[in-house]
Amino acid sequence: MESFTTLTSKLLPLPYNDVDTDQIIPASYLKVTNKDGLAEGLFSRWRYQSDGAPDPEFPLNKPEHQGAQILLAGDNFGCGSSREHAPWALMGYGFRAVISAGFADIFRNNALKNGLLPVAVDEQTYQQLLSLVAEEPETAVTINLSAQTVTLPDGRAVPFPIDPFSKTCILQGVDQLGYLLQQSDKVAAYERLYDK
Repeated sequence: MESFTTLTSKLLPLPYNDVDTDQIIPASYLKVTNKDGLAEGLFSRWRYQSDGAPDPEFPLNKPEHQGAQILLAGDNFGCGSSREHAPWALMGYGFRAVISAGFADIFRNNALKNGLLPVAVDEQTYQQLLSLVAEEPETAVTINLSAQTVTLPDGRAVPFPIDPFSKTCILQGVDQLGYLLQQSDKVAAYERLYDK
């Protein structure tokens, strides 16, 4: 897992509420147990026309949004079934973070375990970001995980919540197992105390 400290990027707006995990990555892509090819399936029902050509109106296909590493998603993003492939597909495409007014709990947990940072902001900040990107697609923000803030173009730093354990893992670039393995010396010392 790649560590995350700070990220400055433009935003790709996807202002639809209640986007579920089947819309993020359809079930037909869940046959794999690794992450290969999942980026192609990201939002595939919306992203491609019936003939397989990219839909020029869908945000992921617009030239002005290419290279964005932050998805600006609608409220209740990632609802529906538990699908670890959803954060895999988002990260495979190149997203490092998702900013939203709210996330489904299972998606948020899957994202955190895989190093995709879910950033929940208040509705006013979310609407401000949508407006800024609509006016200027190159609008960029800075996410600082250590400080737990999103800094807007006007300099305002908006705080966001994250649990301390997930924050530590993402800052260090380790998953939960990797974190536990880092503690192996402490575990061994503890076992020695009681191995009598």
